[in-house]
Amino acid sequence: MPEAFAGPDDDVRRLIPRTDALLRDPRLVEAARLLGASVVKAAVREAQERARTGRVAPENVADEADALLPDTAGGLRAVINATGVLLHTNLGRAPLSAAARRAVAEAAGPTDVELDLRTGVRARRGRTALGALHERVPSAGAVHVVNNGAAALVLAATALAAGREIVVSRGEMVEIGDGFRLPDLLVSTGARLREVGTTNRTRADDYAAAIGPDTGFVLKVHPSNFRITGFTRAADVPELAGLGVPVVVDIGSGLLAPHPLLPEEPDAETQLRAGASLVTASGDKLLGGPQCGLLLGQEDIVRTLSRHPLARAVRVDKLTLAALEATLTGPPTPTDDALTAAPAALRARAERLASALRPYGIDVRAVESDATVGGGGAPGVTLPSAALSLPERFAAALRTGRVPVVGRLESGRCLLDLRAVPAEEDERLAEAVRAAAGS
Repeated sequence: MPEAFAGPDDDVRRLIPRTDALLRDPRLVEAARLLGASVVKAAVREAQERARTGRVAPENVADEADALLPDTAGGLRAVINATGVLLHTNLGRAPLSAAARRAVAEAAGPTDVELDLRTGVRARRGRTALGALHERVPSAGAVHVVNNGAAALVLAATALAAGREIVVSRGEMVEIGDGFRLPDLLVSTGARLREVGTTNRTRADDYAAAIGPDTGFVLKVHPSNFRITGFTRAADVPELAGLGVPVVVDIGSGLLAPHPLLPEEPDAETQLRAGASLVTASGDKLLGGPQCGLLLGQEDIVRTLSRHPLARAVRVDKLTLAALEATLTGPPTPTDDALTAAPAALRARAERLASALRPYGIDVRAVESDATVGGGGAPGVTLPSAALSLPERFAAALRTGRVPVVGRLESGRCLLDLRAVPAEEDERLAEAVRAAAGS
C-alpha cells in the first residue's frame, strides 16, 4: 500500500482545491473540450476524494484529476490481449489494422457512402468495399455485407426459406455463443427445420431423402467452436450441390481463401468452387476486420437477399464499410501477424521482457505457451507461443491498471502470452507489469 500523505482531518480538507478552481486548470479545460464536462468533473471529484482520504496530497489534486481522465469519452477501454486467444470474443475479437483505423477516422465525417461525386447522383451504398470483397473472392457471382454473421444467415433464411424447410444435419445444430442456438435463430425467421442424419454421421442420401417441394435450401454449418472425432461422417459440398436445391454454407470464421496453417478450416473460395450457392461468414474473425456478416454466392441469390426488406434492417454503417475495405485492400492485419508469428521470435521477446523486469524485484520468468485461434475458429488447433509467467496476484492488478492487460491463469501463475500482443506494445506491457508490481 502507498504511504498516506496525511490523515483525513479538517486541516487537510481545507487545503483541497475547490472544484471551480480545478476546472480552470488549462489541462482540464482542454480535456473538457475533447471529452466533455461531465467526464472531467467526475475525474475531479475522484481526485478530491482521494485527497480527503489521504491518498493524494492536496497540492497534487489537479495532477491526479488529469491522470484519472480516460483516453476517450466512451466507456470502452483499450486493453492488451495477453490471453493467448487471438480472437477473444470478450475482447472484441479481431483488432483492426492501422489502415482500417485510419479509414474509420476518415469516414467519421460526411462521406460519399451513397453519392457519386463525379455525377452528383445517388450511388450504390458501399460500392468500393463490396468491389474489394468481390475481388478477393472471384468465384462469387456477387457479394453483400450485413452487420454480423448471424444476420447473414438470418437474411438468407428469411429470403429463401420463410414458410419453407431448411434441411440441416443434426450434427451441425450448434450453439453459437452467449446462449444463442442456431435452431432458434433459424426458426425465428419463419422457416421450418428438417433435421437429418445423426449427431456423428450424416450422409448425402440423408439430405436427398428429406428434400421435397417445401425445401428452401440445404444448410451446411461448419462446427467452428468444437470438434467431433471418432466414428464420424459428414457430407461435403460437392455431394450436396447436385441435389437440385440451393446449398448454403456457413463457414463461420471468415477465411476467404485457404490458409496453410489452418488446412481444416473451410474458406469461401473453395466452398463456392465446390458448388455452394451461397457462403456466409463473419468479418471480425480470421479475416481480421470489423464485425460484419459476409454473403458471397450466385448473383441471383445475392441480389434477392440484398433487395429483401430485412436487408435494410441489418445493413452496415459507413464506418464498418470503411474498415472492411481497408482490411481487404490494406497490409496484413494484426490477426495475420499473430497467426504467423515465429515461435522463436516470441521466445526472444519473452526473454527480453523478463530480463528487463527482474531488476525491479519482480518474480517473472519466460516460459513456453500454447495459443489458440478462438472466436469460433480452428477448434483444436494450438499455436506454439511464449509468455511471461508472474505470480497469480498480478492478474487482477493488471486487469485494473491504467493500461489494462488481460492474461490467463494457469497452474497458479498469471501468464501473459505474447502471440496476440504486437511487438510494438512490449514497452507498454512492461510498464503495466511494473505498475502492477507496486500496486
